[in-house]
Amino acid sequence: MTDTDFDPVTALHEHLVATEERPVEREAGWRLGEAQALAADAAAGDLDAAVVSERAAEIETLLAEIDRTGDREADDHVAAARELARRI
Repeated sequence: MTDTDFDPVTALHEHLVATEERPVEREAGWRLGEAQALAADAAAGDLDAAVVSERAAEIETLLAEIDRTGDREADDHVAAARELARRI
């Protein structure tokens, strides 16, 4: 994939999926699970742009509630996902 092929919606979903197997705190895990479900829906490619933007805003709200996950690698993925959600 080249830089011109970069899809922020797919990247957002990938960052959230990457947190799935990490040892995160319970509260963070719940929010990450919800965010991941929304991102999967958005990344499926069958939604119009307005709905994808709404999903990204919901994801941004969920991720804003996570201060730390209890896992450094998951924290990095959450930070990247926050930035992508803002961009979408």
